[in-house]
Amino acid sequence: MEEKRGHLKKLDDNRYMIVKHDMMNVDGIIYVNDELLHVLGTDESIKQVENVACLPGIVGASMAMPDIHWGYGFPIGGVAAFDLDEGVVSPGGVGYDINCGVRLLKTNLRINEIREKVKDIIDRLYINIPSGVGSHRKDLKLTRDELKKVLKKGARWAVENGFGTQEDLEYIEDRGEIRDADPDFVSEKAYERGRDQLGTVGSGNHFVEIGFIKEIYDKDVAEGFGIFKDQVTIMIHTGSRGLGYQICDDYIKEMIKASERYGIYLPDRQLCCAPIKSPEGRRYLSAMAAAANYAFANRQLITHWVRETLEHTLKTGAKNLGLSLVYDVCHNIAKIERHTIKEGKKEKEIDVCVHRKGATRSFSWEQDVLPEDYRQVGQPVLIPGDMGRASYIMCGTKKAMEETFGSTCHGAGRVMSRNQAIKASKGRSIAKEMEDKGIIVRAASKSTLVEEMPDAYKDVSKVVQVVHNAGISKLVAKIVPLGCIKG
Repeated sequence: MEEKRGHLKKLDDNRYMIVKHDMMNVDGIIYVNDELLHVLGTDESIKQVENVACLPGIVGASMAMPDIHWGYGFPIGGVAAFDLDEGVVSPGGVGYDINCGVRLLKTNLRINEIREKVKDIIDRLYINIPSGVGSHRKDLKLTRDELKKVLKKGARWAVENGFGTQEDLEYIEDRGEIRDADPDFVSEKAYERGRDQLGTVGSGNHFVEIGFIKEIYDKDVAEGFGIFKDQVTIMIHTGSRGLGYQICDDYIKEMIKASERYGIYLPDRQLCCAPIKSPEGRRYLSAMAAAANYAFANRQLITHWVRETLEHTLKTGAKNLGLSLVYDVCHNIAKIERHTIKEGKKEKEIDVCVHRKGATRSFSWEQDVLPEDYRQVGQPVLIPGDMGRASYIMCGTKKAMEETFGSTCHGAGRVMSRNQAIKASKGRSIAKEMEDKGIIVRAASKSTLVEEMPDAYKDVSKVVQVVHNAGISKLVAKIVPLGCIKG
């Protein structure tokens, strides 16, 4: 199937190619169907896919997932891999919220056991877990030396300090600890911003949500993940807070100078970067890893307080709740990974730096980095929707390993800016609309509810259908929300 619109060529029902032209070093590939492509005409995200393809050392293609929308430098939903010798690393390919990610917890409970208690659970979660702009914990003030340990150890620091179990670590990407982190490459301003925000949700689209498994699409994989119909779940979506934002901001300034110093052509100044093996590139990757570890620890602490909240509200013990991790995945990250690259009819394995910005790892079953009990089914892929629609559990595939460096979508993707959402919501009560749907919402401000209303996002079911049909991740189960707390 081939249909051309300028440089945009339809490959099949779920993929479009931006044919290499001008300064592009590789083609662009957008995983999108005709319906979702129509939405993309309203922003510059397709142009951003082209711009990324101009960066030196890029291999394969400049890619974007169906939740693509305009971002800083790279589009949100962007994926790009770079050769370690010739390629670059760019803060714009990771984003400001380093290791914004999602964690899914499962329970032994069924929906009929807690339906009447959802409001109490949400109210208690809202009290126990600070959320909103600048939210911080009064009961967890870290010294600089202790925060340095968090940046080095990630979720392991949390477990060592009584916030979880060793088993938790097995079900976190990278076991919750990126080993290349170097806290010495983190600025004092970043330390100050991160000192009292650990264990907080933050603002924007971040949340803690209670829901239940509405549908199972793949029984065998679902059993492998330990999930079943009507099972109560908790989803946690947050990242590295002000610390990660500051690290990104610090290194963008450094990378603007580095791009000039190394003579790197930038079609967009926001793509500022440095060679991966340069001092600037190494410093950024080490500081980024430190922020990622902070985010892992952040979600681990929130998990601890979720467990305490449910035990208290439901008046039962941890054993009866069975509150355990399905998985924890990164959304905004750059990682050195080994992948198979095709060169004509030949294939070779090389190490590349994979940028995933608003994209999720989607590793297939044979990958030894997965927990042992997932090596027969594949990596859990967690796709949150907006607060009024469903979320999805998918699994990684071999095709993703072959086509997208083991990557897939990360969520619904915005169709309205926050300002547009505010205008579109005039005269409406979003909280009441959610309540009418049977969803209890608690937020730090009314503006958050307006900015994050369901209309501001694509329908996540349409997004996941594209990646499922394209074969880069496979549908396993659907989660519908019962209640959530938001920034």
